[in-house]
Amino acid sequence: MADHAHESESGRVTSPMQSFTTEQAMTGGAVLLVGLLIAFGLPLLL
Repeated sequence: MADHAHESESGRVTSPMQSFTTEQAMTGGAVLLVGLLIAFGLPLLL
């Protein structure tokens, strides 16, 4: 198996570890809602 003892030296931070504000979460939710409306609502209307 690979040796992962030195992984923290890379300085890379993954997304779940990064903090986010309520405003960023609300923006993401709005983008999700618009995307779902386009993906599912538009075909149902046509």
